[in-house]
Amino acid sequence: MTLGTSSAPRPLAARRCGFVPPYLLRRLGWEQTLSLDAGFRAARPGPASAPPPLAARATAAWTVHDAGATTTLPGRPVRRAGEGATGDPAVDEAATGIAASLALFADVYDRDSYDDAGAPVSLTVHYGRDYANAFWDGTQLVFGDGDGEVFGRFTAAVDVLAHELAHAVTERSAGLVYQGQSGALNESVSDVFAACLAQRLLGQSPQEADWLIGADIFLPGVAARGLRDMRAPGTAYDDPRLGTDPQPGHLDDYVETSEDNGGVHLNSGIPNRAFQLAAVAVGGSSAEGAGAIWYAALTGGRVGPRTDFAGFAAATVAAAGVHADAVGAAWEEVGVTPRAGGSRAGEDGAVGRGAD
Repeated sequence: MTLGTSSAPRPLAARRCGFVPPYLLRRLGWEQTLSLDAGFRAARPGPASAPPPLAARATAAWTVHDAGATTTLPGRPVRRAGEGATGDPAVDEAATGIAASLALFADVYDRDSYDDAGAPVSLTVHYGRDYANAFWDGTQLVFGDGDGEVFGRFTAAVDVLAHELAHAVTERSAGLVYQGQSGALNESVSDVFAACLAQRLLGQSPQEADWLIGADIFLPGVAARGLRDMRAPGTAYDDPRLGTDPQPGHLDDYVETSEDNGGVHLNSGIPNRAFQLAAVAVGGSSAEGAGAIWYAALTGGRVGPRTDFAGFAAATVAAAGVHADAVGAAWEEVGVTPRAGGSRAGEDGAVGRGAD
């Protein structure tokens, strides 16, 4: 099922897209993780990397590397597509997760790797010492082993793999700038396809799913159902170390912050809830139902680098066909009125509150 794609890289989208938000890392006092993240942001403020040479795009191959608890990337290659298990849980989890994530985009959306041109995928595990995060850096997917107290391996949750690969898909399609509302949409799109993959692997319908993101990265004893809850933003965790989940689920509660690129991990709760409502209303599987609508919106030319919530909502309604009313109602439920004429691909004008 081909729904329209665009493989050209977009400017300003290739910032380090971390899974755990900086406000949570700061609360936990993990200065080492914050320092690594901050150093990367200072080093890579520029545009998305160019696609790999055409000769490298024959198939969507992947390679898992081992950084050996260093921050040198990509590290030593330890497993490639087609090779058997290594016995290293992080390596083998990364292999399973990337294969499943690539299959989601190929089988459901007819997309050949993240660039729709068969780009090989590079992954790195065992990044840093006690590094409690995962990210896409414009070149590869990187996963830490966690701190051993709150977070375990970030490869243990297949939705983390899908979330980070989806950042690469967004970068090579709409190129949503990682700031304000467009940045919150960038984060939300990654959660959308993460949820689609998790439900696909479990054979769950939207009604049956728990809609949690990152549930498997928490260690026993942490009062957290997940890192985010798409059905009920703001309820994923309530723990003495983590605090209370601060995500809003309605535009009335939109938060503008001085860190986290204007609150991209906070405000993603608003479009996340819109997708969950749409998935239930549209029916079928989340991947083939509302997920196909969101993918068509992302890649169909109506969404550009600085599209805001209202512009993205309009793009999903336009792509929804017979489900247009249901999709529009889902957005209205979270306080977003779909507005035609939002920023299109290639435009640079800021659109709406929070756009940079």
